[in-house]
Amino acid sequence: MTHTFRNTVFAAGAALAAAGAFASGTHAGGHGHDAEAAVGKPGVAAKVTRTVQVDMTDSMRFTPADIKVKQGETVRFVVKNSGVLKHELVLGTEKALLAHYEAMKKNPEMEHADPNMVTLAAGKTGEIVWQFTQAGKVDFGCLQPGHYDAGMKGAVLVGKAGK
Repeated sequence: MTHTFRNTVFAAGAALAAAGAFASGTHAGGHGHDAEAAVGKPGVAAKVTRTVQVDMTDSMRFTPADIKVKQGETVRFVVKNSGVLKHELVLGTEKALLAHYEAMKKNPEMEHADPNMVTLAAGKTGEIVWQFTQAGKVDFGCLQPGHYDAGMKGAVLVGKAGK
């Protein structure tokens, strides 16, 4: 192997390793990893205190769009895509959702496998099990290009524990 070729291979390998490390992080605010602490954490199925059915439609709406829970509660969201378009429900702060939405507009085929979201093809149903650890507001939205701008968003209002 020539010295120049070996240096080129090494440089390419280093660039790929750096790209892989960057890709394993979040993109433009990420998939909600940074927001998890602010909005809660993945729940344990055995600790679910209730189930909330959420319907997603091609009219770019969630039903219900406003959900009330208590701090500390673990909720199973059973999410159904009643439309013909791909939709998703992503829990996060408004800031994190907007950053992720901008990334989705640039990379609409981006795949997700994070616990604070579910992406569904037409007619499919999925689940999110989430524990709401802090009182306040947790936003959710569909981050498929054009959907969030069309109003496909909602909020989980988390009441203080014991109230």
